[in-house]
Amino acid sequence: MNVFEAMRELIENSLAVALEQVGQAPVANGADFSVEPPRDARHGEVSSNVALVRAKAAGMNPRDLAERVAAALAAHADVVDASVAGPGFINLRLRGEVWRARLRDILAAGTSYGDSDLGKGNKVNVEYVSANPTGPMHVGHGRGAVVGDALASLFAKVGYAVTREYYVNDAGVQVDVLARSLHHRYREAAGQEAGELPEDHYPGEYLVEAGAALLERDGARWLDRAEEDWLPPVRDFAVDAMMDLIRDDLAALGISHDVFSSERALAASGAVDDTLSDLESRGLLHVGILERPKGRTDEDWEPRPQTLFRSTAFGDDTDRAIRKSDGSWTYFATDMAYHRDKFRRGFPILIDVWGADHKGYVKRMQAAVAALSGGKADFDVLICNLVNLSEAGRPVKMSKRAGTFVTLREVVDRVGMDVVRFIMLTRGNEASLDFDLARAVEQSKDNPVFYVQYAHARACSALRNAAETFPGEDFSDPALAEAPLDRLDEEEELSLIRMLAGWPRTVEAAAEAAEPHRIAFALSDIAAAFHALWNRGNVDDDRRFVVAGDLALSRSRLALVRATALVIASGLEVMGVNPVEEMR
Repeated sequence: MNVFEAMRELIENSLAVALEQVGQAPVANGADFSVEPPRDARHGEVSSNVALVRAKAAGMNPRDLAERVAAALAAHADVVDASVAGPGFINLRLRGEVWRARLRDILAAGTSYGDSDLGKGNKVNVEYVSANPTGPMHVGHGRGAVVGDALASLFAKVGYAVTREYYVNDAGVQVDVLARSLHHRYREAAGQEAGELPEDHYPGEYLVEAGAALLERDGARWLDRAEEDWLPPVRDFAVDAMMDLIRDDLAALGISHDVFSSERALAASGAVDDTLSDLESRGLLHVGILERPKGRTDEDWEPRPQTLFRSTAFGDDTDRAIRKSDGSWTYFATDMAYHRDKFRRGFPILIDVWGADHKGYVKRMQAAVAALSGGKADFDVLICNLVNLSEAGRPVKMSKRAGTFVTLREVVDRVGMDVVRFIMLTRGNEASLDFDLARAVEQSKDNPVFYVQYAHARACSALRNAAETFPGEDFSDPALAEAPLDRLDEEEELSLIRMLAGWPRTVEAAAEAAEPHRIAFALSDIAAAFHALWNRGNVDDDRRFVVAGDLALSRSRLALVRATALVIASGLEVMGVNPVEEMR
């Protein structure tokens, strides 16, 4: 049990004592109040709003209830001070040993510190990337890939059964255009005059390579044939080639998916027809005429009867079309079938990670999932905003290989997987992100990747120095857990310990909010506190922690150093970033 869980239990008990004193029955237990570190450390070490959220049920004024609860808390041996602030917040200060004991917890758990059973084994499907298989991934795809992957790891850390999924959009107009683009390059590879690449085709050298590969596999088989003959096999080859390219790009970023679901296979299975029949049987489809979309003129829009899904019945702004004028399904219809399929595969929790260009699609999909699951699915969408790629403040030009954008692989090859993953999590997913290639590899405190990894490397350096200073001594985690931790009595040391002790709550809060960037923020704060402790007194080396004449003090300080390294490694593991032991 971490400190904040223990304090929650203590506050519940103290609330019962306070109510008993005024002749009130205990208010039913529940996780309806917060127990958190206060935003301002001057207010204490633990803060709770219990009196504010329980006052009405207790029939008391929040401030009066807070005073009584605080008095009961103050009587506990682990509480040094309990005070009331504002309308009824309770702020606590605890004995130093309460915090120092958490170092033993960290040393015992290792990088598993922060794991919990919050998710209780519930199944969650995280679908991310799902880039159209029309070429290599660009930097924007990389942001969604990192956010989705880190979120999946975060959910796994707090006890959910996570499946990572990629939805392959291998049907529709864009895939036919891809096939035609590849066939053009295939003809060129065969030495046939193919003319200029049409404007609506996909440019880029990657299709030149794929065209040569198709020629090597099939020879001249698809030359001088009608499109209806070559389009299906060339399309299949193109999708497979592009998915191999995408998987390779993802692997360079340290990402792999558990499931790849095919849109084409889903449609062929009859799932779309089955989904629409289900909706129709429940009166959720109707024929109607939509209002003219904003920005469209009479010249480019014509009102006509359409088959519509009653998405307004589930919170959407307007009903949504499910069939095009030619009778084929809209993208929305196939997406409805896909999400229904995920729910029917046993996932009560569905999370999609989308790009900024899909923001307007959220409400209709939320409405669809609510309808198709009977309100039983918990569905959320994370929108990843744009990445502004630059170098030394100047925008980076497009890639020659991709033809229209800078590829993710080029950036990973330039700065490394760890840097890309960390930088992508330095802002909330809905905020735009500035990614400067030059700054990303700087070795300075202004570079968050370097700053956090350097803290881990410094901790490892201190442990190596200890082995050299005290040959033959045991500095393993179990041995350090036996150190006299009461020697850690300086405020800077206790402040860092409190940050480490708060790690489990940080992890759970990040998971509850579906905000993996909170992990990067927390690690940056921990690294800053550790560096400050390291540099104190102008002793800019590991002698700050290893004192040649005092083995006991060295052990206690190294327990703190090692615990810091373990928490940083735990967080980097969630982020998919490797902790380094030495910095070059």
